[in-house]
Parts: sequence; structure tokens; C-alpha cells
Amino acid sequence: MLAALLVTLIPTTIGGLLSAIGIAGMDRLIRFNVIATSGRAVEAAGDVDTLLLDKTGTITFGNRMASEFLPVAGVGEKELAEAVLLASLADETAEGRSIVALAKSDFGLGEPRIVGNGTTTIAFSAQIRISGIDIESRRIRKGAVDAVLRFVGLDRTTAPDDFTKAVETIARSGGTPLAVAEADRVLGVVHLKDVVKPGIKERFAALRAMGIRTVMVTGDNPVTAAAIASEAGVDDFLAEATPEQKLDYIRKEQVGGRLIAMCGDGTNDAPALAQADVGVAMQSGTQAAREAGNMVDLDSSPTKLIEIVEIGKQILMTRGALTFSIANDVAKYFAIIPALFLVTYPELGALNIMGLQSPQSAILSAVIFNALIIVALIPLALRGVKYRPVGAAALLSRNLLVYGLGGLVAPFIGIKLVDMAVTALGII
Repeated sequence: MLAALLVTLIPTTIGGLLSAIGIAGMDRLIRFNVIATSGRAVEAAGDVDTLLLDKTGTITFGNRMASEFLPVAGVGEKELAEAVLLASLADETAEGRSIVALAKSDFGLGEPRIVGNGTTTIAFSAQIRISGIDIESRRIRKGAVDAVLRFVGLDRTTAPDDFTKAVETIARSGGTPLAVAEADRVLGVVHLKDVVKPGIKERFAALRAMGIRTVMVTGDNPVTAAAIASEAGVDDFLAEATPEQKLDYIRKEQVGGRLIAMCGDGTNDAPALAQADVGVAMQSGTQAAREAGNMVDLDSSPTKLIEIVEIGKQILMTRGALTFSIANDVAKYFAIIPALFLVTYPELGALNIMGLQSPQSAILSAVIFNALIIVALIPLALRGVKYRPVGAAALLSRNLLVYGLGGLVAPFIGIKLVDMAVTALGII
């Protein structure tokens, strides 16, 4: 009887279900085509406060294409096209290739023939944000507006008016302006167009309802970043961001006690993905990004993080809800102890509110009920408590009512029914 009592009073409900909850969460994640390399990351997703998303390829389709060349006064369109074609020879990005394609298709330019040993190409990188070529005495550059202006010794206030106007027009439209210059002269602007993925604004609204702040990270200038951020519906943006700045931003937020999730697909996103509490790399991204993150989205959909967060919250809510099942064990104490010690301590009869037949039937009924309740709760553990974007107070009240009060009342009813059945069948 003492051995049976010990087994019955152990909180077997929680111990038997916690592992099932974790396994079910991993399984639900795989159903959404997301592979997690860390179980901790799945749970951390439920507590995420801030979500960082790289703009290109994540919020937008990422295939920014050159749509037009806008020369400044005194520069012909073909002259600008020839210069930007030369400056893009070492630019292996999708944008660089689209510039070369536009120059060749719209202006009939062929592949430049460069002869001589006095030629140096400058490949584009996220650090310098510029590409170009040096051909003997010619020095041609193309890239981010501020970087090119520094190259020619100018700034926004001293740049030509028509150049500044073109840059602002492109930026306000949500496009990306690239400046082109030769030596100390600005030649014009290249207009790159990008498209925000459909339906993403509604998904960000759903994240906001969950209490998650979304931040767009981009290398674009602040005006362009603001236009894309407004169109996409993010809460904030970080413009002209280098890999170091992304990393610093995450560290700063984490020092403040926030849990950060990061979506990215490029090599320059790898440090931030590694630092984030939840790093989701796109399958279509680079190998470095996939290795740095602790999750890989096989569908390369940035809004998949909404499902990841929901699953994480579902795991936390399910564990929290079933933790209330400790009330089930409290009920067992009231069911068993008075009946077990009634003969020795008749005063305990006042606590035998269930009127169980005997100490033997009380323990047997509790053991049977204990086994049945675990089987009954396994589907709940595997399915998970449905997540609804409600406040913490409302969620706690609901769980206290359903799983707290329910966990307290159900054992009294269940053990009494089993006791009646055991007695009626003459087992005890």
C-alpha cells in the first residue's frame, strides 16, 4: 500500500507529458518545412520580442533590377551607360548584372575591350558599397550615393541639383538610387527597382498583435528604407547597415533583456544570424547564412517566422497549461490520505468528502485514474494548446479556469467514478 501510495502521489502527469510536448513542437516545425538545429531555439521563438529582417530577398523579392539611367546635365545617356557598364564589370551581384544587361540591351553596347596592363577593377562589397574600374587615367565608380560622393569629394549639399533631385525621386518611390562618377565628376544615377512581397504587410500586423516588434535592416539610404518600411508595414528600420552594425544592434537589444530573432539569406547576414537567439536562414541564401542560423526555412519565406513564433508560443503555453495539472495531484491527496489513514486517525473522516469505500479502493482508484488521465492528456500535449494573440493576463485567466480549476475538479469526479466501478465489480 505504501508503494502504491508513493507511485500515486508522484506528479506523473507532468513528468510523462513534458517530453511529448517538446517532440510535438519539433514535428510541427518540420511540417512547415523548417529545420531546427537547436531545440532551445524552438522554445526561444515563443519568447521573441524583436524580429530583424533583411530587406533584400526577405521583405522584397531581392531581384532588384536596373530600370533606367538618369544622367546629370551635360552628360549624355549613352556616355552614362558606357561608364556604368565599365564600373559594373567587377560587380557580380544580381544588381550589377542587371545594369550590364540594361546597358547592352537599351544602348547597343557590346562587351568592353580592355587592353593594357594599367587596368584595375574594384569588386563590390558590403563594406565599401562601391564598385568600379581604373583604366590608365580614368577612374570610374558606381555604388551607394554617399560612398560615390565621398569618392569625388562632394556631399549631399554640394552635389549637382539635378543629381540630388533624381536621387530623392527614386528613393521616395521605394527604389534604390546608385550614383555613377568618373574622377571628380558626377555622371548620373541608376534606378534600381525592388518589389515588396505580397501579403507581407498583413503578416507583420499579425506579428504586432503577438507583441513582436519588426525591424527592417537594409543597406539602402534612409529615404529609400523609409519608403520600403512604410509599404511593408514594419515597425522600424535600420538604414545603411553594415554587417557590423547589424551585429551591434542585436547585442544592444540583448543587453536590454530582449530576445531577438533574425531572418537573412546573405553572407553579410551570417554574424547577425549567429548572434540572434533565433536565427532563421533562407534555403535560397548562401551556405554561410545557413550554417550561422539555428533554423533553415526550406521555402525561403521570411514570413514563415510567424509560424515559428506561434509554434514556440504554443509549446510554452502547452507546458504552462499542463503545469496546472499539478492540481490533479492535489486532488489525489484529498482522495487517498483520508481514506488510507481513516482507521488509525478517525478524525480524518471529516476530510473524506468523496466517501470512498476503503483505503484499498481509494489507492486502486487513484492509480487507475492516474494512468487514464495521462493517456487522455497525450493528445493535448501532441496537438498543443491553440495559440491566440491575446494579452498575458487574459491567457493566464483562461488557463487558470480551464486547466487549474478543471485539473482540480476532474480528479475528484474521476476517482469517485472509478471507486464506484471497482466496488460494483467486486474487485476490492
